[in-house]
Amino acid sequence: MDNNLEHDHEYVSEHALSHDHTHTHESEHEMLGERNKDERTLQILLEHWVDHNKSHEETFLKWVGKANTLGKEETSQFIEQAIEYMKMADNMLIKARKLML
Repeated sequence: MDNNLEHDHEYVSEHALSHDHTHTHESEHEMLGERNKDERTLQILLEHWVDHNKSHEETFLKWVGKANTLGKEETSQFIEQAIEYMKMADNMLIKARKLML
């Protein structure tokens, strides 16, 4: 019984050593590829989010006018404030994208 335990231990140890070396190399390569893919995706997303926010800004501005026409000045003020916050968010996203380049 002890021989089987020693044999299994030696087999597992040898397998782990050879497997770890191969696996580590493959994992580093895969992680680098995944990292590059994630970086490209993040750059695209950062640009997309800014463009997306600008399209919302146009719609918000339209509804600021409509809210005023409806006599909902306080509502229009909150929408205008939301636009300002979106502009601040856009500036942060633009700075984040510049750091990616």
